[in-house]
This record gives sequence, structure tokens and C-alpha cells, in this order.
Amino acid sequence: MAVILDLFSRRVVGWAMGNERNQALGIAALRMAIEQRHPQAGLIHHSDRGSAYVGVTYQLELERIGATASMSRKGNCYDNAVVESFFGNLKNELVHHRRFLSREEARAAIFDYIELFYNRQRAHATLHYLSPVDYETMAVVLK
Repeated sequence: MAVILDLFSRRVVGWAMGNERNQALGIAALRMAIEQRHPQAGLIHHSDRGSAYVGVTYQLELERIGATASMSRKGNCYDNAVVESFFGNLKNELVHHRRFLSREEARAAIFDYIELFYNRQRAHATLHYLSPVDYETMAVVLK
């Protein structure tokens, strides 16, 4: 699984699941994020140094949208703590409590977790106990 999070709101804006962790998986998540957000040039895209993100094709996709790549230090998972925290929450709140009979069942449950629960209902301490969607809505209202 690959995810793209908006660091401002912690909202999952792109995600993809596949049989292998590779550039295609990362690019699918990135393209979903681009489609949802339509980022302007100058976006900073932070990731770890996994093969899905350092590959030429992925880097060309970032260049195409005018994004600047920012990568964590080699072997330092703390540099990508927000994404690591998301995966910890996903595992603790969904995956470790279920046994999936198929990949499709897992994909449907993860879709519901991300799109219905995590982005719209799950309160985050860093967001003053608002969900990512509510935090973004509040930010727009306060502008």
C-alpha cells in the first residue's frame, strides 16, 4: 500500500494497493492525490527513500507537476513520522482486528477506513481533535 498525506490536515489524498511495492503503486497514489488536489508548482513532496519513490518514473511525475522532492535520511523512519503514524493507526484500528478472505475484501475495508472514517471522522490531537476534513473546512472558513 502507498499513501499520500496532506501534511497540513493529515488527510489521505492519494492511496493505492497492489501485489508489489513498486513505482507503479506509488505513482497510482500520487496521481490520485494530484487529481484530488490539483497542486500548484512548488509543492514539497516528502517521502522516505523507498524504491517506489526514488525511481526515475516517480521523480519524473513529480517534476511534471512542478513538485520538489524531499526525502528522509537513509534508514531514519522518524523523518517520515506522519505516514508511519498513519500506517500504525490503520493496523491498530482495522487490520489487526480482522481476517480478510480476499484482497478485494481488504481493499474495500481499507477504502471505508480511509474515505469514511479516517478522513471524515477520526479526531487527531494535532488538529485540535478535529477530523482532517473538518480541519480543512475550518481553515477555509477562517481565511
